[in-house]
This record gives sequence, structure tokens and C-alpha cells, in this order.
Amino acid sequence: MKPNPMHPDTIFAPATAPGRAGVAIVRISGPAADAALSALTAGAPLAAPRRAARVKVVDADGEPVDDGLALRFPAPASFTGEDVVELHLHGSRAVLEAVMGLLAAQEGLRVAEPGEFTRRAFENGKMDLTQAEALADLIDAETAAQRRQALRQMDGALARLIEDWRTRLVKALGHFEAFIDFPDEDLPPEAQAAIWGAVEALIAEMTAHLNDGRRGERLRDGFHIAIIGPPNAGKSSLLNALARREAAIVSDIAGTTRDVVDVHLDLGGYAVVLADTAGLREAAEAIESEGIRRARARAEQADLRLAVFDGAAWPDLDAHTLSLVDDSALVVVNKADLAAVPEAPTVAGRPALGLSVKTGQGMDRLLARLTEEVGARLAGGTGAPALTRERHRRALAECVEALTQARAAALPELAGEDLRMAARALGRITGRVEVDELLDVIFRDFCIGK
Repeated sequence: MKPNPMHPDTIFAPATAPGRAGVAIVRISGPAADAALSALTAGAPLAAPRRAARVKVVDADGEPVDDGLALRFPAPASFTGEDVVELHLHGSRAVLEAVMGLLAAQEGLRVAEPGEFTRRAFENGKMDLTQAEALADLIDAETAAQRRQALRQMDGALARLIEDWRTRLVKALGHFEAFIDFPDEDLPPEAQAAIWGAVEALIAEMTAHLNDGRRGERLRDGFHIAIIGPPNAGKSSLLNALARREAAIVSDIAGTTRDVVDVHLDLGGYAVVLADTAGLREAAEAIESEGIRRARARAEQADLRLAVFDGAAWPDLDAHTLSLVDDSALVVVNKADLAAVPEAPTVAGRPALGLSVKTGQGMDRLLARLTEEVGARLAGGTGAPALTRERHRRALAECVEALTQARAAALPELAGEDLRMAARALGRITGRVEVDELLDVIFRDFCIGK
């Protein structure tokens, strides 16, 4: 393979996690990949492409380092689009350090930066930016829903949607520019009406995606639930019960929880971030006051509030907690085993769940209700690929704004420029235009070797 002028050097890195394992993979990509393999194996003949071959790795003195497998993927039919070699070695720290040292000693080779293999794949046209981001999401996926969303995006579902919009927009722009360039051609008025009809349809479709309640981002980052309520209502005990571990300190002393305590759960295959917050009351001192401020802030930011009332005080209800009960709240009454709480209590005209964290009464119903709520808000009803990152949302919002401005422009030249701006905004999502400044941000959080 001829050296890529964009990437004249060859990179290498472990492609598996560090630590003791049965197998460790070292990936090499670049114009000197085959030469690097040859140097490691004392010039042994290279195996056929995409065929695993047994190799004996030796050091500069010919001393054996390991006995493993090697696979070659000549350009352009490789992950990065360059010549790629993968070494499948025994997964000990000693073997990995020795091989990495031998590679580092070869001229023209260097250790890869985080995400550099994937960045080269993007720059060599093997994937677009949405697929590169999906690969990072798949590596980080902790739940079945996150895995499904990442795989769908890796398969190009979001890219195809964006490209469909962009193709329709470019077509409308081309027709519109014909009106500007050939004003004396007596083009039929219905042709111009068709252009604006296409623009209106694009605005409607894109706006629907922008108004999806950030479903894709919530699924990727986690659905946030804040537990709120008065002191000693059992919020920390409830958090521990749902997490099935002692994540928060439990005490009879009011005001024990001063800061927000987060735990990560898997509810029905969806990632959930559950937050225990300080008890809501008039603060006695500055530290507790700050904890209550943070509790209210988290409650306002949460996707769902779990409002916990103290059943021991029934029917008295805490006014601070009542002020945060709305359509984004699920109401529970704890300590139902100690008080005369009705079997089907209501709070502020809303049905509540009676439960006892101590005895486990009602916990199964609560868990089922939480799972149902999260699933209903994240599952989505259209089946269309979701926007999974804030940068997707910003670019799409810029596109809609430009299309709206084009529709209201006083001069056709201004409308044409707005349509071009809209097309450029869409192109930034997949990486077709103006993305150099985004690449470092997108790839810096990848793991080494990917």
C-alpha cells in the first residue's frame, strides 16, 4: 500500500482491556503494518489476507516473546481503510509490554491516540461521524436498549435519515436556484410551489425529531429519576432497596443526606440514574441549605420525580414536597406498615403507591411502575432513528431555523443562501462538510486501541 499523505505514519495499540486475560489483541494500522509484523516474526512469510496464521514473536536478539496468531487486512478492505495487522497474543502484562516495546522501537511506528483507529476509518470514508459515535456508544453500552440503539446507528439508520433529508433539500435548492439564474424562462408557478412544499415537509419532519423529548440522548446517557421528600421519609432506604446495596447512609437523624447520591440501575433494559436528595424543609444551617438547594435543582432537571411522603404522619403531607408534585412525578407513601394509610392513597388528587421499604410491601409494584414509566418515555412510537447527541440536535435546529428563514425571505437570493446554510448544517451531522473543528471533540473520549 502507498503511504496515505494524510497518515504517513503507522500506529499501534492494544485493542483489548488491560489486565490478565486469555487473549490480548494488538492492532497495527498504516503503511508499515506488514513490515512491522515481519520484523516481529524475524522475517517469516506473511500469511494470506484475512486468514489467521500462527506466528512466533521474537525480540531483536531472536529470543522468543510469545506464540500467537496474526491476521492481515490489506487496504482498503479493513476497518481503517489502511493496511491493518492484528496480533492475537496471550493476555499477560509481560507479553503485552514486551510486544508494545518492540513495536515502539521500530522506525515510523507510534502508539495510537484515543480513537485514532476510528478517526482514520472516518477520514478514509469507511464510516460517517454518526457511525463513529455509535461505535463509542456500543463500547460504553451497559443495557440492552443502549446496545440496540448503538447497533442501529452503527448500521447507518440515522445517517440514512439525515442523508435523505439532505438529498431532498439539495434537490429543492437546485430547483430554486434555477428560478434565480433563469428568471426569463417562464418556469411554471406550480414548480416553485412544489419547492416550498418540499421545504415545509422537511421542516415538519425535522421539528418532530427535535420534539421527541430527547429520547435518544436519555437512552444513551440514562433516564434521570430524583427521589424527593421530607427528612426521615425513607428516601435513602428506598434508594438502597432499589439499588440492592448500601449506596446511601441511612439514619434516624433528620438532615443526614446533605448532597445528591447517584446510583445507576438497569430497569427493563434501560439505563436509569436514580438520585437520593436532601430532605425538603426549612434548613437549620448553611450546609443543609445548600443540600436542599441541590435537591430542588436535581428535581427540576430530572426526567421523573419520585415523591416520597412519610406514612407515619398520614394524613399530614409535607408542603415542600407537595409543591413539586406534577405530571412528572410518581407519588409513593412510605411506612404504610406503621400507619393508617389507605390501600389506594391519593395525594393532591393523584393516585399514590403505598409501600414499606422496611418490610418490602409494595416494592414490586413500585419497581414495575418505574419500569413501565421509563419504557413508555424512552421506547418511542415512530420507530424512526433518534438523535443521540446534543451536537446532532444543535445542527438540526440550525437547519430548521435556516429553512424557516428561507420561507420568509424577502428576496430569492436571500432564500437561496438560507437553503444552502440549511444543507451545510445537515452535512455537519454526518461529517460531509466543515467538521475539522469537531473531530478532536468527537474522538477524544474513545478508548485507546479503538
